[in-house]
Amino acid sequence: MSKQIMDPEPATALPSHNGQPFGVGADEQTPLLRDDITKPTDGTSSPTQDGDTGEAVLLAAPTSATRLWIILGTAYVGVFFGAIDASIIATLSGPIASEFHSLSLLSWLATAYLIANAACQPLSGRLTDIFGRGPGLVFSNLMFAAGNLICGVSQGEGTMIFGRVVAGIGGGGLMSISTFLASDLVPLRKRGIVQGLGNIAYGSGAMLGGVFGGVINDFSSWGWRLAFLVQVPVVVVSAVLVFFLVHVPPKVSNKSLVSRIDFTGAFLIISFLVVLLLGLNSGGNLVPWSNPLVLASIPVSVAILGALIWWEAGAKQPIIPVRLLVDRTILAACITNLVCTMVIMMAIFYVPLYMQVLGYSSTQAGLRILASPLGVCFSSVGSGYIMKHTGRYVGLGIAVVVIQTVGCIILSFLDSNSASWIPFVGMMLAGAGYGGMLTVTLLACIAAVDHAHQAVITSATYAFRSVGATVGITVASTVYQNILKKKLWERFGDLPGAAEQIAKIRDDLDELKHLPAGWYEGVIKSFMEAFRGVWLTALGLSLVGLVMTALMRHHKLHSSLDRQEENDEE
Repeated sequence: MSKQIMDPEPATALPSHNGQPFGVGADEQTPLLRDDITKPTDGTSSPTQDGDTGEAVLLAAPTSATRLWIILGTAYVGVFFGAIDASIIATLSGPIASEFHSLSLLSWLATAYLIANAACQPLSGRLTDIFGRGPGLVFSNLMFAAGNLICGVSQGEGTMIFGRVVAGIGGGGLMSISTFLASDLVPLRKRGIVQGLGNIAYGSGAMLGGVFGGVINDFSSWGWRLAFLVQVPVVVVSAVLVFFLVHVPPKVSNKSLVSRIDFTGAFLIISFLVVLLLGLNSGGNLVPWSNPLVLASIPVSVAILGALIWWEAGAKQPIIPVRLLVDRTILAACITNLVCTMVIMMAIFYVPLYMQVLGYSSTQAGLRILASPLGVCFSSVGSGYIMKHTGRYVGLGIAVVVIQTVGCIILSFLDSNSASWIPFVGMMLAGAGYGGMLTVTLLACIAAVDHAHQAVITSATYAFRSVGATVGITVASTVYQNILKKKLWERFGDLPGAAEQIAKIRDDLDELKHLPAGWYEGVIKSFMEAFRGVWLTALGLSLVGLVMTALMRHHKLHSSLDRQEENDEE
């Protein structure tokens, strides 16, 4: 990487595209919504207008690579701990749900975090355009710390879920704002490598989190609570570092701050996710699918989604740029993020549960999912290097989603007699495919829009990921619980006390150690059939992602932030 990269202090105006008006000389590789901006002739920094919002769009001037990595490294600390938190809950969800005697509510431990995550990530792009990346990261770190503190001291299920919501608000910003920073400071051609390194921060956190959470639960007298509490002081220190180090200038406008925030859009996003997930989580899990709560929530969520699309299409300051999403590349990339994230979350949350049903400890289960973030690390950086040297990404995107699909196929063959290394291989391939997909689709989306819209479109991709994570866990829980319940009743429904015993089995894994005589083999078979339903659902979604990736168009990966170089290598 060159010694002159980016300095977030002095700001340089974003120049026009070779002085041509919008539409002149455009082709399918031309970014969408390119703004007509006059290039300064006196060599000074002059603010330029974002055609959508009327705000001044600023580019940072060059600085040393050392300063760049200090800035990004500070941001990636938050990514690291956000990943630790996500993987800790993956390995500890069973023990936590068992302590609260509510295994059927297991999915809410994750989805409470992810609903908040999904709602706040699209907001973070717009809000940090207005207030700046630094203040956004400080706020996110503090919310994340507060959420983990609440989880660590919670004495009831409601408090635990509330803590996950607060942590999710912070975690959404930690993940997305670090990506905005990289897009602000690094040209597209090198952007894949930087994103790959950011994914290493995520992957290493995920690797350590799963094992660390299991070790704490198995060997600490505080149990799973310490896994949340230990993060708090470190994240607070990270917030202090961000406050002093990250100073990227926000967009400038003569409008008031409040008028630049799409409160209606934010409300509709949150409402859509909460109502949709309420129906999906409740149906067949807490109440029958015929319950009025389920029957009403799903169509209402669809209506809210329609209202969201209508509102955002006409909003002057949209949180989600609907008119950008109709572009083939962006739409295909966003759907790929949605379904592939559903796949990886199904694997991350249900492979440990599969291992624990077979008698493995939380630590041993954590070691199996360690393979997934390991695959993410290698694949994301490797994909970045390939795109840097070739300047192309569509074929690479197809290849990495094929790898994830192969991982799903391996998982679909798991049963109670499978060798313990098979889940490791399946998770490795699923993670490798997912890591490469993240890097490729992010670059595809950023390349398809102008610099002024990078943060907003990045927010959209993160929103699709968060929705995918949330819906993925919910769908997996629905498939798992319904198949498990059906198979248990088919095998044991006629036996005395079956209703009470089946309820205990579904709510507490420890009950597997105290089954009535003659029940064990049938119960394990029921669990295996439920898990296979999850794996086959993931496989189907992975195939959808493969089709979507193939539909992306190629856009030029520029070597400079102003995208004005005349002789980029392809």
